[in-house]
Amino acid sequence: MEHRLAHDIPDGDILLHAGDITRNGLPRDLEALDRFFESLPHKHKIFTPGNHDWCFEKNPERAAAMVPHATCLIDQSVKVAGIRIWGSPWQPEYHDWAFNLPRGQALAEKWALIPEHTDIVITHGPVRGIRDLCSHGGHEGCDDLRDRLQEVKPRLHVCGHIHEAYGVEKVGETTYINASICDQGYKPSRAPLVFDW
Repeated sequence: MEHRLAHDIPDGDILLHAGDITRNGLPRDLEALDRFFESLPHKHKIFTPGNHDWCFEKNPERAAAMVPHATCLIDQSVKVAGIRIWGSPWQPEYHDWAFNLPRGQALAEKWALIPEHTDIVITHGPVRGIRDLCSHGGHEGCDDLRDRLQEVKPRLHVCGHIHEAYGVEKVGETTYINASICDQGYKPSRAPLVFDW
């Protein structure tokens, strides 16, 4: 799978990717992914996997090692340019994809790992009620993630997963970005979003 976009990726200091970085999660896709990251001018490239990225769920250390030109976060933090960033691939059970957990305690335990004083949170799935409306009319986001982010109050939350909910919304102190550049047909038809710190 080659990583091509309908739009140029804007230059910047930090590139954030919220998952579904492979189509079917095959290890062979990671070579193309790494070439893509290597080709970008950003000093820091940070991502968390998504529900398509099976290779990261099955063997996270091996998969991350195959993408040396970016930092993979799976329930981890990194600090770059003085900014504290935490990433996680989990979302409420959604069909039989990767990184699924049942709603309730299992997800709440993952979100409890988000450190206080985190500046940016990257998750594959959205919070419930913000940039999570599906074409069938239902909200697919996570209540427990919403509750945790209300406690942590990051300046920015970046997600993907719900392709039709692409866009930006500010609620309280946090700007929520659903950065799903692919439409429901998996075509990269939307422009990457830029956040000025």
